Parts: sequence; structure tokens; C-alpha cells
Amino acid sequence: MLTAAIPFPDIGTELFAIDIGTFHFALRWYALAYIAGILIGWQICVRAVKRPALWPKAGPPLNPGQIGDLLTWIILGVIIGGRLGFVLFYQPQYYLQNPVEILMVWQGGMSFHGGFIGVAVAGLVFCIRRRAPLLGTADLLALATPPGLLLGRLANFTNNELWGRPTDVPWAVIFPGEAAQACPGVAGLCARHPSQLYEALLEGLILGILLLVLAWRRGWLKWPGALTGTFLAGYGLSRAFVEFFRQPDMQFATSGNPIGHALHFGNWGLTMGQTLSLPMVVAGLVLIWWAFRRSAG
Repeated sequence: MLTAAIPFPDIGTELFAIDIGTFHFALRWYALAYIAGILIGWQICVRAVKRPALWPKAGPPLNPGQIGDLLTWIILGVIIGGRLGFVLFYQPQYYLQNPVEILMVWQGGMSFHGGFIGVAVAGLVFCIRRRAPLLGTADLLALATPPGLLLGRLANFTNNELWGRPTDVPWAVIFPGEAAQACPGVAGLCARHPSQLYEALLEGLILGILLLVLAWRRGWLKWPGALTGTFLAGYGLSRAFVEFFRQPDMQFATSGNPIGHALHFGNWGLTMGQTLSLPMVVAGLVLIWWAFRRSAG
């Protein structure tokens, strides 16, 4: 039974809009989150490569000037990978029937896991072309990513999307529209977990602080691949945990599961987010082990 709930702070999806005749231009919170996250990540990378003491004897993998070139590749990887990941992982049947809409990224629909694959491919191509150390560059990207995740999840919250499962916890949020009317068996408005804020806290703030402390205070950049492994494992664990509170995408929902509309991959009751995240945890732990073992040898 719902005893308390927080009203949704409806600030809209746009920071500002300009209308001139039939021309409409709007700066959306989601776009601003992407821009700000990329700029903050860029500055973190520049500051890191300007500190040779943080790196192995060979020095940083890139110089400050090369960070800007890497940024161009990463932006392409995020956009292309994130969009194609959403299309392939979440709504393949719909986009097979409406292929033109694949290009309509302004309508929403991005996947972190697709964006991650896109960034990995873009980073690999960049390193091959520039003959840059792959693991050292990956560690830079690991440091740069959490600010974007933090801001992106906050934008998910203000956009009233990716909301959580119904709940009666005191910090539950009553999201407007469909979310408020979609609780089976509940009379009145439906309150939900603010799962976007859970992800912002775990994937963005806490994971970001951990990576910065390991890099600047614990010297983990001296072991190429260790920070990348920490990011993979940290993100995978955070996302898999939050999936217990996040409403699964309706195109994957099945009934009769005690944790609520979860996918039944191998009868394990895993959601799509958990299915994509758990391999990241394994890969991250293996990479951390390999990085320290390689350096010790």
C-alpha cells in the first residue's frame, strides 16, 4: 500500500526552444547531457595525460592534442553503436518494418551496451591508425565515461523514460502519463522506483569517483587494462542490480515471473539488461587479474 510518494519534477524535455515560422530548434536535456558528458570526459583525459607520473615508464598512451582526435571517433561510436544497439537488442522487428526510422535518432532510442560496442570499435580503429597503446587508451576512456553516464541517467529521469517498477517505498516517484496508470491492481496513481537515479548514483557518481581514486591515488594507470576492467565490472554489477528495480522494456515483458515481467533466458529470470551486463562483469574481473599478473611477470 502506497503511503508516500514524490511528485515528478516536470521541467520538460527541452532547455529552450526557438520557433521561426515553420523552423523549430530545441536544445533538449538529453542532448545537453551528451555534450556536457563528452566535454567533462575530454578534460579528464587531458589532465590525465599531462601527469606522466600516473603512467608506466613508457608514458601516457596519447598526448593532449591526440585526445581531440580520439573524441571525434568516440562521438561517432556512441551515436552509431548506441542507435544500432537499441535497434538490434530491443526493437528489431519494429525497425525491420520501419527501416527509415533507424536514422531518426532525435526521436529517442539509444542503448548503452550498443554504445559501448561502438566506442570499443571506434577506439580500436583509432589505436590501429595512430599506433597508440590499446589498453592505455581504453583506460583513458574508462575514466572519461562515468560523467556521461551520470548526466545521461539524470536526463532519462527528466525525460520521464526508463522508469522503475511499482513500489511503495517513501522515495517512490509518481511519473506522469502512462507510468502513473500502469500498475495492475492498484487504485489511483502508480508510484515507481526512480531507477534512473539509482543508475546515475551507481554507474555515474560512485563508479566515477572509484576510478578517479584508483587512477590518481592508487596508481592503477601503471597497470594497463586494470581501470578498464574495473569499469566493466563496476558498470555490469551496477546495471544488473538496478534491473531488479527497473521496469523491463515492454517488448520483452512476459507474465508470471515473481520479480516482475522479466525475461526467461534459460529459466534464470534474467532481464535483457542483466543478460548484456553479466558478461561485462566476467570480462572486467578477468582483465583486472590479467593486468596485474602481466605487470608482476
